[in-house]
Amino acid sequence: MNEQLRLLIELQQIDTKILTAKRMIDKIPQKIIEVEIPFKEALNSFNLFKQRLENLDKKKREKERQLDDIGEKIKKLKLRTSEIKTNKEYQALLNEIESFEKEQRVIEDQILTIMEEIESVSKQVNHEEIKLNTDKKKLDELKQNLQEEKLSFEKDLENMKEIRSKFAGLIEVDLYKLYINLIEKYNGLAVVEAKDEICFGCDMNIPPQLFVELKKNNDIITCPQCGRILFFKNES
Repeated sequence: MNEQLRLLIELQQIDTKILTAKRMIDKIPQKIIEVEIPFKEALNSFNLFKQRLENLDKKKREKERQLDDIGEKIKKLKLRTSEIKTNKEYQALLNEIESFEKEQRVIEDQILTIMEEIESVSKQVNHEEIKLNTDKKKLDELKQNLQEEKLSFEKDLENMKEIRSKFAGLIEVDLYKLYINLIEKYNGLAVVEAKDEICFGCDMNIPPQLFVELKKNNDIITCPQCGRILFFKNES
């Protein structure tokens, strides 16, 4: 095989690995965003239940204040019984006290209902908090794994760049310029295999006579259609 062609094939393999490593590194931030989604959903759910619990506590305190106010009113009304002069006034006072006592019982029932709801929501808050802690632990582990994966790709990338530099330095200047132009034009793929008179870069036919020469791998031959550098892989 032509030595320059062999070097180009090796360089292409290295550049493919470099490109793959770069793409994997670029995907890490998006992967982190994706693994954060379940935790953010759990956090949102927890905050909603927590806010609901706080609202119920606030509502309960408001009802308790209303109950205290009514209790004070009833107490004051009962203290006035000794001042009453007529049965009519006494009956009116009793009716007023009874009205407040009815309101008092309604509010007491409301407080009981709120307390039952508080108990139910508190259980849900505890459940969501446990889930949140579990999701946080999973998130931290996944993020750690992704960071380690990123560091591994970066290390491999640096090693491959060093190897690439050695191969690139052995390739003729004009040939290397052609290779780089093809890399830029075809998104990282400049050197491709040809088989059965087909270019694996563009899937177009290669003229039979040219393919005969190509199979020898003695010269630098480019695809007549896409211009990529071609080589033939000997199966033996």
